[in-house]
Amino acid sequence: MEFVQLDIAAIRQSDSQNNAYVLLLNETTGKRQLPIVIGWCEARSIAIALDGTEEPGRPLTHDLFKTFGDSFDITIQKIVIHTLIEGIFHAAFYCKHKVTGEEVAIDARTSDAIALAIRYSCPIFTYEDILARAGIIVNNAREEVEDVSSLDLEEDKTTEPQGIDTFSLAKLKKMLATAIEQEDYEKASEIRDEIKKRN
Repeated sequence: MEFVQLDIAAIRQSDSQNNAYVLLLNETTGKRQLPIVIGWCEARSIAIALDGTEEPGRPLTHDLFKTFGDSFDITIQKIVIHTLIEGIFHAAFYCKHKVTGEEVAIDARTSDAIALAIRYSCPIFTYEDILARAGIIVNNAREEVEDVSSLDLEEDKTTEPQGIDTFSLAKLKKMLATAIEQEDYEKASEIRDEIKKRN
């Protein structure tokens, strides 16, 4: 299968889910963007690693993992978002022991894998078929990463958006165009999934 490399474009607070964020990944050589809904904790960890200026009082889980890996000569070479099932992305990170050369692929939540990719400065990939199914074409895909490093630590109260299945196909197509124009990529992703389900 053909790999497509991705870059982190932005992290935005979700409009439809409490304490959730949307991580936007751009393909490096095109105009498609992959929106992934992640929790506040992972969003904060990713934002802190991207910013690079904040030193938490105690190590975050992903920092602890890197310290552990460094202590035992393990590095991460790449992250691959390899599967999309019922709107959920699945990923793996590829580890290599620096001394023995042994390589192992370990399954992970996509948000955790990306948080580690930043800390190890390794590339993020997905497959062309996943990007073709879940990607959104945007005209100006480069955006700033929002500062979510000061998020309050609250319980996740995720709620599912409702009502999208009540609209006609024609209405959904108009809503999709509007969502993309307004750069509401999470909403566009939900509408696109509903259209594909009906087709």
